[in-house]
Amino acid sequence: MKKIYTLGGLLLLFTIVISSCSRRAHWGGDETDYWLTKENGFVVYSDAYCPYIVVETYYGYTIIRHNSGLAPYEGDEVFGDLSRLGYRQFYNYADGTIFGGQVTDYWLSYSEAQYLIDNLCYGYYRGEAGSVEKKQIKQGLYKKRG
Repeated sequence: MKKIYTLGGLLLLFTIVISSCSRRAHWGGDETDYWLTKENGFVVYSDAYCPYIVVETYYGYTIIRHNSGLAPYEGDEVFGDLSRLGYRQFYNYADGTIFGGQVTDYWLSYSEAQYLIDNLCYGYYRGEAGSVEKKQIKQGLYKKRG
């Protein structure tokens, strides 16, 4: 009787271990191929004083509120769900890191994105009130991957 319980327990344990294994469950693996299947864009606005970044995509400009991980620099290529609202994970192709952020707006024109960044970022304190210089969003960095 002990053999039946022992073998049954081992079989159950083996089944649980094997069924819990999947390709995406292994943290140490290279997931670059997964991220390269997502929508891409190029960071056209990033500032150390502002938690918002602007990404130029095929459909327009996306504004992301950066929450976790290393913030991307201007010119970095970013992959992820850039055309859906909400908190997401994004892949920075330039340095191979993943960062978290909340997509607040997407498919914006240049002037809409610049207007929103002016209102979102320049309310943060940067020293004296008269010394704040507003940054312009770069244009034309998007290159479609083929």
